[in-house]
Amino acid sequence: MSDLRISGLTKSFDGHAVLHGIDLSVAAGTLLALLGPSGSGKTTLLRVLCGFERADGGTVEIDGRLVAGDGVHVRSEARRIGYVPQEGAVFPHLSVAQNIVFGLPRAQRRARHRVDELLELVGLPASYGDRPPQALSGGQQQRVALARALAPAPSLVMLDEPFSSLDTALRIETREAVTSALAAAGATAVLVTHDQSEALSLGHAVAVLSNGSLVQTDTPEALYRRPATPELATFIGDAVLLPGVVHGDRVQCEMGRLTLGRAAHAGLVDVMIRPEQIRFCSGTDIDQGHEATVDNLTFYGHDATVGLRLVNSASVVSARVAGHLSPRIGERVRVRVEGEVIAYSRVKE
Repeated sequence: MSDLRISGLTKSFDGHAVLHGIDLSVAAGTLLALLGPSGSGKTTLLRVLCGFERADGGTVEIDGRLVAGDGVHVRSEARRIGYVPQEGAVFPHLSVAQNIVFGLPRAQRRARHRVDELLELVGLPASYGDRPPQALSGGQQQRVALARALAPAPSLVMLDEPFSSLDTALRIETREAVTSALAAAGATAVLVTHDQSEALSLGHAVAVLSNGSLVQTDTPEALYRRPATPELATFIGDAVLLPGVVHGDRVQCEMGRLTLGRAAHAGLVDVMIRPEQIRFCSGTDIDQGHEATVDNLTFYGHDATVGLRLVNSASVVSARVAGHLSPRIGERVRVRVEGEVIAYSRVKE
């Protein structure tokens, strides 16, 4: 296992800055999810870390060894980094076993070094070693690509959106196999993704990149519950934003007087509430909460998103409920907010 330290990293193409002073640390044995929309600089950062691109400024250290810095650019093959590309990129003219040992010294290739062990590690039978990769599903090919990346016992493993081309069921199955294999190998890994649920469910830590700058690096729970900005709140998941006024450790808004999850300056703010925090009142709390009319509903089966127009207000807020509890459009309901909320100071115009 190795740690990764990035300091002040910059990269430009044709005078256009793509990475702006990236500072990031990944502890040994950690799976970091690098999350961001298309064009945010995720793949460029990954390519600089792998040595495929030369950094313009800043430093990169792997386990205390400088691999990129002022006058330093260690070649990609000398960085001991395992790389899993988006499509897996297995070689069709080689067997599964030959794919796995492809990057090893000749003697180890001939001996099929650790092939059975690596296949077991990624959740595939040893008998698959003699198969052509075309006989495997897309998810199985991604596992072979991971086994190939792990074969040389790399310092780090970089995964560039490895699940994006798979259908939903196969994606979930492959995610579980890949993360289990990384954990069993004790690998330090960076997973590039634009999928918020993937980042939150897989990463031990999540770093969010936007327009070439790191916005926030935190645990998945802290990132979701306490995003640094309202823009990040809406990117990392669905969010309800309402105007409010802070008074001490409470904030007053159209959903009532709510408890703050972190300190905020007194005055005008935007209050961030997650849709799952908006609960329908029933039973003994039926007289509590705020009256609303069901304005719209999107049914997903296991759950539903409900648009609620607050009575005596022009605001429509979104709530998330279990599918079997979905109300009817036009129905009058009472709702309340459960748990703590976050407030962001409003920019003065």
